[in-house]
Amino acid sequence: MKIVIAPDSYKDALSARDAAAAIAEGLARGAPEAELIQCPMGDGGEGTLEALIAATGAERREARVQDALGRERTAAWGWLAESRAAFVELAEASGLQALTPDERTALHSTTFGVGQLIREALDAGAERLLLTLGGSATNDAGAGMLAALGARLLDAEGRDLPPGGAALADLDQLDLSGLDPHLATLEVQAAVDVDNPLLGERGASAIFGPQKGATHEDVERLDRALGHFAERVAQSLGHDDRDQPGAGAAGGMGFAAKAFLGATLRPGIELVMEHARFDRYLEGADWVITGEGQLDGQSLAGKTPIGVARRAARFGVPTVVLAGRLGEGWQTAFEHDITAAFALADGPMSLETALDRCAELLRDRSQTLGRLWHVDRGGR
Repeated sequence: MKIVIAPDSYKDALSARDAAAAIAEGLARGAPEAELIQCPMGDGGEGTLEALIAATGAERREARVQDALGRERTAAWGWLAESRAAFVELAEASGLQALTPDERTALHSTTFGVGQLIREALDAGAERLLLTLGGSATNDAGAGMLAALGARLLDAEGRDLPPGGAALADLDQLDLSGLDPHLATLEVQAAVDVDNPLLGERGASAIFGPQKGATHEDVERLDRALGHFAERVAQSLGHDDRDQPGAGAAGGMGFAAKAFLGATLRPGIELVMEHARFDRYLEGADWVITGEGQLDGQSLAGKTPIGVARRAARFGVPTVVLAGRLGEGWQTAFEHDITAAFALADGPMSLETALDRCAELLRDRSQTLGRLWHVDRGGR
């Protein structure tokens, strides 16, 4: 008589941990006899660090870094001293959630702060790094990260390029001689929540640039700039990773992680489930309840609900999704081991209201699910 609660965060409303707590509260009302196991999840986007720390007991550390616009901010990262492993979440330093809509600029935002966090991990003696990519405000293909780690990106006159993806169009020389030497022995896994390549119609700029403030003209400019960067990188390193699935994650950070850090790119939800030892909870479970802000066709590309459902299906456990919104193409989730899906709204409401009421709505929907589970178990 066990229900596993494994949601992602509900963007701009609840962290994964708070969402799991709200679901558990509602289920307890509807099915007080059920054993409830909370296991917050993440797929590489914002909140994944919190899920990893909760799952592993890692030490939460903080550092002063630059945000996507070069302003100083405090960002967290995770440290497992025994295994010399570090968790770095891109969104902590260069996340979209830290910017107002008017501040979003895909042309000039930078991943420099992510490089600063990686440097903190290296200085602590990290031998392994899990880098979570998602929720970024950036489209610089990791150029800022490289600069923070000691690389120099120079124009034809030998000057350092300014921050941002647009400046990569002027890259003439890539000087890697100053890269932190500890990178050579660092084992890196990059958690991605998309499988897009770096360039083209499905690339970082075209698909994700608009949500970061890019106009149609900006998208074309950025795609050309990142293409030029990819050419220079291929010439310098002798291999070309622009078409690697996931290279377009986080504005091209997947490309940089693969090319310069030797990272293995994997779906973030798989990595989080491994660190959380999620399988142990699925043994003997009756249901899994998961969720996120929106379930739609894009959720099939490495998002939390599908990853959780696929893992639960191996154990014959049905999965229910509680989504803030059911978007276009959500029905295809039924072809990927989702048993049922419900939207949270209990009537017409604005987005602002839905965000404010997210915890309440989760509790209410979960109470209803708990009552259904109770009846299914022979109750009244």
